[in-house]
Amino acid sequence: VLFLLIPLMALLSRTTPEALVYSLSERNIAQAIGLSFSTTLISLLLIVLLGTPVAYILTGQRGRAKRMIDTLVDLPTVLPPSVAGIALLLAFGRMGLLGAGLNALGISVAFTQLAVILAQVFVAASFYIKAATVALGHVDTDLQQAAALDGAGGWQIFRHVTVPLAWPGLLSGAIMSWARALGEFGATILFAGNLPGQTQTMPLAIYVGFESDLNTAITLSVILMLCSFLALLIAKLLLRRADH
Repeated sequence: VLFLLIPLMALLSRTTPEALVYSLSERNIAQAIGLSFSTTLISLLLIVLLGTPVAYILTGQRGRAKRMIDTLVDLPTVLPPSVAGIALLLAFGRMGLLGAGLNALGISVAFTQLAVILAQVFVAASFYIKAATVALGHVDTDLQQAAALDGAGGWQIFRHVTVPLAWPGLLSGAIMSWARALGEFGATILFAGNLPGQTQTMPLAIYVGFESDLNTAITLSVILMLCSFLALLIAKLLLRRADH
């Protein structure tokens, strides 16, 4: 416990609330924070919209197909971030598998904010999908069947029965997924680059600040640590509510 606590306390001891507030007025820090929050919110929206149907399908699947999809969903959590970045670049880069066709249409993906979002979705989606699968799987099927007997369709059952019962787990997974996207570094720097004001998120600004301005690195590190702590705290409270 001390080994986990001491580095965090050491980080907090290197700054004060006044210095933290003052640092937020610096342009490069403000740009990195704004870009991080804007891209992660878009990424989270995509993860929820695309990940919820996947989770719903996984709750009803059995056999080899489920195991294959489940393994594929888990893979980004254990895949080295640098490998994820190279894979995305080879898929969506200018001469990539899909990037060449997109480039012919005048659509550039690599080294843009779109690349930042795709990298975040790739590494963070599994956190939401796994949590959503568990949450949706714990919904009492008797209630769903009762709604069906009362004449409710599939979408009505999902909207008015399944989601209201599973929402603490869904929201918890979304928060954890957002926190993972907020801290994404390896895939982003390889696929989106590190362009200030364009693709430089907070983790990338920390990397640059560590070499040129330690105060910038410390400020952004504290902000990310606080965001991670709050995300974890809220997620645990939601899961406790779901258990009750």
